[in-house]
Amino acid sequence: MRTLRRLGTGVCLAFSLFAVFPSGLAQDKSPARKIVFREAPKYPMQARQYHLQGIVRLRVVVAADGTVRSEDVLGGNPVLVDAAMKAVADWKWEPSSKISNERVEISFEGEE
Repeated sequence: MRTLRRLGTGVCLAFSLFAVFPSGLAQDKSPARKIVFREAPKYPMQARQYHLQGIVRLRVVVAADGTVRSEDVLGGNPVLVDAAMKAVADWKWEPSSKISNERVEISFEGEE
């Protein structure tokens, strides 16, 4: 059982290494609407264990009242994606007259 778990973790790690976007390619894109509440994502235990870092890019559908309706992954390490989506789900944008699509980049730089 332990061998299967290690094999599964190794496969996941190998896959995630191919999915990481190099930080040199990341661009700082500011959203069209101002974010009024932003919660930092929690660094996942598996990412901490393997010292994973990277950027997760999301497309967020924001309702007129500023709440998040949905998030879609545009790219990033699969180990980090879930934490990024959970954090963004609680973010609030300034109200607007209509629904908008916002692109968000979340950087995970590791914890010591």
